[in-house]
Amino acid sequence: MEIIFITSNSGKLKEAQGYFAPMGVKIIQQKIGYPEIQAKELEEVVKFAIEWLKDKIDKPFFIDDSGLFIEALNGFPGVYSAYVFKTLGNEGILKLMAGVKNRKAYFKSVIGYYDGEIHIFKGVVNGRIGYTKRGNLGFGFDPIFIPEGFTKTFAEMTTEEKNKISHRGRALEAFSKWLKENLI
Repeated sequence: MEIIFITSNSGKLKEAQGYFAPMGVKIIQQKIGYPEIQAKELEEVVKFAIEWLKDKIDKPFFIDDSGLFIEALNGFPGVYSAYVFKTLGNEGILKLMAGVKNRKAYFKSVIGYYDGEIHIFKGVVNGRIGYTKRGNLGFGFDPIFIPEGFTKTFAEMTTEEKNKISHRGRALEAFSKWLKENLI
């Protein structure tokens, strides 16, 4: 079975391929730009994107939208995480968090799969924002996010380690469970 993953993010692609390869599902990357609406929830962004993409792609496909939600910043950057990463980066978030004692944060991933209908799968991982960047693996905000129960950042974990506990890993797990029950 082949499923198209609409993403330009090679890190997300690697995580998805690593997760689905043992199931015999081949993930094919397509880099297709689509509009990302300004919304309060990741689910709204994903559903809008699928509606926009569904007539442009003739095979089942999925997209992922993820965000870092920081409690002390009232959920910022949240749905704007990709833009904030491009403009402020990890250094900018660390500057915003300077002197802040409450470091609680969570990552959320929403996967939208389209096969004639829209199916939504979610994953959340709680954690905290570190005080410095650590690690060279992963991507995005991984070097500053420490998942609950760990001392390593996501950027200090292998893809396999991260997939077992990450927000995207949890969303991919829900997606794969649905695939097994409905398609495979």
